[in-house]
Amino acid sequence: MSRDLGAKLGKAVSALAFGVMQFGGKADAPASRAMYDQARAAGITLFDAAYIYTDGAAETLLGEFSQSERDNLVLISKCGYAPYQGRAALEAQVRESLRRLRVDQVDILYLHRYPGDDLLDEALECMRDLYRAGAFALLGVSNFAAWQVMKAQARAADLGAPPIEVLQPMYNLVKRQAEVELLPMALAEGIAVHSYSPLGGGLLTGKYASGGAGRLTEDDRYAARYGPTWMHEAAVALATVAKEVGQPPEALAVAWAATHPGISAPIISASRPGQMAAALAATEVEMTPQLYARLSALSPTPAPATDRLEEA
Repeated sequence: MSRDLGAKLGKAVSALAFGVMQFGGKADAPASRAMYDQARAAGITLFDAAYIYTDGAAETLLGEFSQSERDNLVLISKCGYAPYQGRAALEAQVRESLRRLRVDQVDILYLHRYPGDDLLDEALECMRDLYRAGAFALLGVSNFAAWQVMKAQARAADLGAPPIEVLQPMYNLVKRQAEVELLPMALAEGIAVHSYSPLGGGLLTGKYASGGAGRLTEDDRYAARYGPTWMHEAAVALATVAKEVGQPPEALAVAWAATHPGISAPIISASRPGQMAAALAATEVEMTPQLYARLSALSPTPAPATDRLEEA
């Protein structure tokens, strides 16, 4: 398979994606509209949503904002995040996402999490039938381990379901597990990768070092995910490098993630318009091999999948 989603969709695919998970939540409708417009002005065509985001408000607002330029955008949604509830629930979620987005078809539809070995076939059969009905153009999977991706790929082929064309894993300077198997697998198999959380829940902006608030102080999941001291030390060191090179730390963090050959497009996001410029500046970063190596050295490189460190 080819990683060129643009050729498959017949659309321009931007180097960055914008995640709308804050639309209708921390970002009210005017703030959401302003961020959408900032993303479009920066040339972003990939807009990533999900059935579960802000109880549907995110998709509803994205559908409103994008209506007049639908043919120029790649609209993305996800279904099946909650513990798997069966085929009928998946179908209902997809129908509702299409209604909110004001479209008959989304460009990419993700299974938001692995449904379990015993339910995988049912989920893929549902994706097959939704695909045949024209509900989506390309199938993706999010939060899958590499073995789960390849198992799903094999079962999809057996069941006549569409192939998995794109992955959505977490990936940032302090969360590099995807380097072990997911990214090499994606490169080898021709699967595109839209990675999320390039700023580590805001950790890599540097705001927590100065006593700022955000997900890490308000959400127990994020506090645990980014709790280790070394991660906070890496964020401080990133801010130091950013000051030296005259770029915001957000720009360096996003550009670092985008530089990995396995990454097709990092997904940036924000909860207010004032946060957008720093992340969008990633496209202006000259990521030399020396700068990439310096940033990579701020966090541990994960061991290879075989754990043969002498071959790393």
